[in-house]
Amino acid sequence: MESMLFPFLLVIFASIFQGSFGLGMKFMNPLKWEAWWLVHSLFAMILLPTLWAYFVTPDLFSVVTSAPSEDMLMAMAFGALWGVGGIMFGKSVPYIGISLTYGIVMGVCAAAGGLIPLFTADDAQYQSMIPALPYILGGVALMVVGVAITAYAGVQKDKLQAITEASGEKVNLKLGIIIAVLSGFLSAFLAIGFAEGSAIGAIAQEAGAIARNSSLAIWVVVLWGGFAINAGYALFLLFKNNTWSSFSTPNAGKAYAWSIGAAILWFGALGIYGQGATLMGSLGDVIAWPIMLGLSLIVGNIWSYLNKEWEGAKKPFYIMLLGVFVIIVAVVVMGYS
Repeated sequence: MESMLFPFLLVIFASIFQGSFGLGMKFMNPLKWEAWWLVHSLFAMILLPTLWAYFVTPDLFSVVTSAPSEDMLMAMAFGALWGVGGIMFGKSVPYIGISLTYGIVMGVCAAAGGLIPLFTADDAQYQSMIPALPYILGGVALMVVGVAITAYAGVQKDKLQAITEASGEKVNLKLGIIIAVLSGFLSAFLAIGFAEGSAIGAIAQEAGAIARNSSLAIWVVVLWGGFAINAGYALFLLFKNNTWSSFSTPNAGKAYAWSIGAAILWFGALGIYGQGATLMGSLGDVIAWPIMLGLSLIVGNIWSYLNKEWEGAKKPFYIMLLGVFVIIVAVVVMGYS
């Protein structure tokens, strides 16, 4: 049996990828968002998951097609709901700013992604987790507090740097918060879709895949649903804005490279997270997701600091460090569980 330390380290490693993939979104120009995102979605949600799963899962396509149709449809449906949550994230930003949106979405997503699998587990799984329950609930609560503190720090930083008016649109706090909460809740369905696709992983193991690699077959199915929403929205914008010519924009090589690079980091995070969560057993469905999101928030803030985004905001920076400390405590508590 593999040490429990190894899957925990996998989740930590996944958080580094998850917290870093957003760097690519700083390099979209000269491509239009919808063109950049369609390429990114194709690689992140179809090509990379399928290619990785193909090499580690014997007869991948037979595994996927032999899975119970109900499990496949549920996994894809949850992936599609996650896709809707991602679109709502973008809709919330113009109303309340990126920092507050990100904080709300991450907090709600971390809590929902951990608690929903806990309270929907079957009796045998739930009974096995009862001894760890106080640490799970305490860790999730601390994670939400830590994310809230870092979000508050981000809002204060934005105020000092006079950039709270996103996209030049009027701030609508109530509407923005409602959309952000819904986005966070729906975004958690990516983790729930992974948990619901466990039957696909079991079939992959029966076909000869090792335990941690069986998770990759699950992602192939879940992300079909996610791709349908993300690609569909990008195509809608391409038609609506008549921006098809963006694909042939001169000197767009760097933007394409970052689109694919961000896809590698994004699915690299999910693929490694899935391996770690699988090796943790039933507890992995509950604690691995909030741990990865919390640590990825720390990684994202490290990148922000290195990019000098906290210059001139000394007090908010110290508040952010307090949030980071609380998140680390939360990770230790959930890891102890």
